[in-house]
Amino acid sequence: MKLKIIKTEEDYTQALKRLELIFDSPVNSPDGDEADILGLLIEKYEEEHYPIESPDPIEAIKFRMEQMGMDNSDLAEVIGYKSRVSEIFSHKRKLNLKMIRNLHEKMKIPYESLLSDYK
Repeated sequence: MKLKIIKTEEDYTQALKRLELIFDSPVNSPDGDEADILGLLIEKYEEEHYPIESPDPIEAIKFRMEQMGMDNSDLAEVIGYKSRVSEIFSHKRKLNLKMIRNLHEKMKIPYESLLSDYK
């Protein structure tokens, strides 16, 4: 396949099909190099045409709590008060800077997820 910038949906489809064929090619081989470049071109096209938005901060917290086996009492120890957990989950209170820092440091939730707008 002749490599070129992916500009259309048809180009994108062809690039995906080609990548599927050469995906397992050996590293540092002509097909392996083509797969690397094609992957970058596909990624660029997808970022522009199929952006993935950051999750709602509350959903990110709930997801991480589930991963860590935490309950609301555990989260209260991270953000301060148990009543705050209820207020935040019901969207009656926004996260403040101290809470965001604690959530990032203690639960390893990315700042980008915690700083997104939410209702």
